[in-house]
Amino acid sequence: MNKSSSLMVINNTAQLPSLSEKGSLLSYFERIKSFPMLSEEEERSLILDFKQNHNLEAAHRLVLSHLRLAAKIALTYRRYGLPLADLISEANIGLMQAVKKFDLEKKVRLSTYAIWWIKAAINDFILRSWSLVKIGTVAAQKKLFYNLGRIKAKLGIYENKELEPSVVKQIAGELVVDEKDVVEMNRRLGGDSSLNVTVGDDDDEREKIDMLVDKRQNLEASLAYKQEAAQKHLLLQKCLDQLSEREAYIIRCRMLTETPQTLEDIGAKFEISRERVRQIEKKAFEHLSALMKEAVAETAAIV
Repeated sequence: MNKSSSLMVINNTAQLPSLSEKGSLLSYFERIKSFPMLSEEEERSLILDFKQNHNLEAAHRLVLSHLRLAAKIALTYRRYGLPLADLISEANIGLMQAVKKFDLEKKVRLSTYAIWWIKAAINDFILRSWSLVKIGTVAAQKKLFYNLGRIKAKLGIYENKELEPSVVKQIAGELVVDEKDVVEMNRRLGGDSSLNVTVGDDDDEREKIDMLVDKRQNLEASLAYKQEAAQKHLLLQKCLDQLSEREAYIIRCRMLTETPQTLEDIGAKFEISRERVRQIEKKAFEHLSALMKEAVAETAAIV
């Protein structure tokens, strides 16, 4: 049984509260409050029943008891401008996946483990929801999305608050992004910035970010999504080809790779200063963004 079908079985064992009807959010919140929280003993018994006996009713009870947690986490992402019902639905998918994957050897309660599956599901949904028009800024946004919390933790900033202008400037310089983007992303991430806090016991101490699971390889991408991704890739390559060789190299090595080269390394390659590399990168990114918008507009006109 694959992931999607197994989660559907868990979902359909007894109908989860519906989010499909218009204006049903308030009634949904009221409904999930009625599901009792589980004691540690009850939780352990249900997990064993599900794992050993494949009792889907036990899995469903585990999901129901944690719906409030999923909704609470989804609410922290509402500044992204996406429908709250969709965010909660994605959170519930992450919760069901956590129930499916969890085992008692984790040495933590299910809620602790589920938090990071829920956030991973929502994060993946947010990234997949970016429109084609925004593809020119996806690389920079993803860089901010995944590195802002790490840099804030390095600076000793764990609170969910506005950043000081000097801190914003420092982060923007390190990631080579606009200061306004740092401010906006910090506000959007809300309480999710302190991912470098350690969790677990002394024998298994890890950072929270280590518990985030990249589920992209486990998600069944639809054909339409694959076609859209291919189209985005072709448009991006076409626009990169219109940049100078040096500009394209810097964009690829700084924004389109999982391990970006440092400004110093690129400066050494082209025998220019670190600041000059930063200037070229900024100008090249602006040029690429303009080219992408033109390409998207042309594609839309043809369609």
